[in-house]
Amino acid sequence: MKKVILAYSGGLDTSCCIQWLRDKGFEVICFSANLGSEFSPSDLRARAIASGAKKIYIKDLRREFARDYITPSLKAGALYEGKYVLSTSLSRPLIAKHLVDVAKAENAAFLAHGCTGKGNDQVRFEITTAILAPRIKTIAPLREWELQSREDEIEYARLHKLPIKTTKEKLYSIDKNIWGVSIEGGVLEDI
Repeated sequence: MKKVILAYSGGLDTSCCIQWLRDKGFEVICFSANLGSEFSPSDLRARAIASGAKKIYIKDLRREFARDYITPSLKAGALYEGKYVLSTSLSRPLIAKHLVDVAKAENAAFLAHGCTGKGNDQVRFEITTAILAPRIKTIAPLREWELQSREDEIEYARLHKLPIKTTKEKLYSIDKNIWGVSIEGGVLEDI
């Protein structure tokens, strides 16, 4: 069976990615990075396994994130539009770097992420992985699958009995780390 290493947050998108990748014939191994969010490794591990992952690697990257990403951005005065810290965008290359490490350790030929096809996170993941592991193919389920909305994903998760916390009343996604918080989805996408 083909192995794929999935950058797993434990949220709706990546939980659905596990099932979708399994349906495509992959053995799914997850990688999760602790970057300082409200983080329960045992809950994340249980959710990944219940969603169909074979196993999950969880790594505390807070120190590396602060030292190698946040500190240089502070020194450079890096702000988006002069006022927003680059909390999410700075984290993606770091996660991708460790995703590649797991892929090499597992001898996997594929990586996957849960980024949408409309944002820059997909580019950050894919450029980093292409530079560090040009022979490992990246799969972006959200660009390929038939699910068109978060409501569709919630229904997909329900049909496959995936343990998700997202509801149709709370369609947004929250990305937290020690450098900031990013919220997207639902009515926020129309602002």
